[in-house]
Amino acid sequence: MARRALSDQAAVAAMIGGIDRVFSSLGRVVLCADPRWRVVHASHGIDAMGGDGTAASLVGATLEELLGAELFGSAGALRAAVEAGERREGWGATLQLAGRRPRRVSVTAAPLVERRDDLCDPGVAYVVVMRPAEEALEPGAEPGIIHFSGLVARSQAMQNIFRLIENLAESDATVLLSGESGTGKELVARAFHLHSGRRSGAFVAVNCAALPGELLESELFGHVRGAFTGAVRDRAGRFELAEHGTLFLDEIGDLPLSLQGKLLRVLQERTFERVGESRTRESDARILAATHLDLSRAVREGRFREDLYYRLRVVPVEVPPLRARREDVEPLTRHLLARAARRSGREVRLSPDALRALLAYDWPGNVRELENALEYALAVCRRQTILPEDLPAEARLPARSVPSPVESRPPAGSQPTAPRDERERLLVALEAARWRRDEAARALGLSRTTLWRRMRELGLGVSA
Repeated sequence: MARRALSDQAAVAAMIGGIDRVFSSLGRVVLCADPRWRVVHASHGIDAMGGDGTAASLVGATLEELLGAELFGSAGALRAAVEAGERREGWGATLQLAGRRPRRVSVTAAPLVERRDDLCDPGVAYVVVMRPAEEALEPGAEPGIIHFSGLVARSQAMQNIFRLIENLAESDATVLLSGESGTGKELVARAFHLHSGRRSGAFVAVNCAALPGELLESELFGHVRGAFTGAVRDRAGRFELAEHGTLFLDEIGDLPLSLQGKLLRVLQERTFERVGESRTRESDARILAATHLDLSRAVREGRFREDLYYRLRVVPVEVPPLRARREDVEPLTRHLLARAARRSGREVRLSPDALRALLAYDWPGNVRELENALEYALAVCRRQTILPEDLPAEARLPARSVPSPVESRPPAGSQPTAPRDERERLLVALEAARWRRDEAARALGLSRTTLWRRMRELGLGVSA
């Protein structure tokens, strides 16, 4: 009897090995998961992605750890569909393997419906098949939804950015991200970090528009005790905190001229001094920068150093506004709504009419405004279905062509102008919030700093 059992086990093992070889020959990886979405078996094809022994090392790991919470977390969209008995094909995901840079893959997942214990481990409940993302899309086919290191997109423009991030995985080149406020530039910067050789180091972000020049210098480079009033002890700056990692300089266009030369020195010589100190320190942080301003125009107007501009712009990346990639509105909406609902412990969905209203709106505040609109709808809706009347008033208006926000680039040689629609939009929001800037900024999907800047440019109750 024991011999027969051993013979049966050997036969099953040989069968599984044969199935592994078949899938590996097709460039596919199979993951079998238990009811808690823990890996019971991984085909040896994954060794080509993670090195010898990867398949065995994944046993016991969760699909959430490997492919992300957006898809396989407790409220993950793909997990929910499969647990409901559905099959999902060709979903984009980012595979995270220890010691390896993240890799984009296409995922198909399904429940194990027809079970035969002589062919499969009785603990298996779900089957996931992966293949490299670059093999998943036929030439000329419409791209599917991609979940990429915290970013969600369907548009070709965003997938081009994802591909660039992967191509630069072995590079420490400085990247300059440009685009309107609220487009997700910091998320793109984080994706650059996560897909780089510095991903085990810190990602340190600083907003150059949030502090006056004298405080910003200390924030970036640090200071020693007694360097200025209030400096009661030595303090490391962001360059030191980002050692062996990535330093993200947001709103770099607002960096004072007095600091631009010091930043240029760090980029060129990789050295700096703390405020009040003569000791030269070395910097090993990779620099990523972002701005909503047209820096080339700022250079022409003498507000930004030309040499620093070209030193930052080694790899320029333009993050398009949401109105230019409307195919991203639906996947972003579903992702952001699921995340907001999870935080509040609710289960809600959008009615078809509400989704049509969101698709028709131009989103001048971009993804940040979309997220705030969904937070608003979730707060006012007392049902399980969000209807159009639950959306902010501006999102219920018919589609219209909205000029680019104030900070977008005007034609070369023209004078900056304030579109009438932009001024009226800010006035409506400010009056609704009784001129409380924090509330108006949240309603508009803007940061308080950006709202203040736009008010100043438009002459809305802010002194120059």
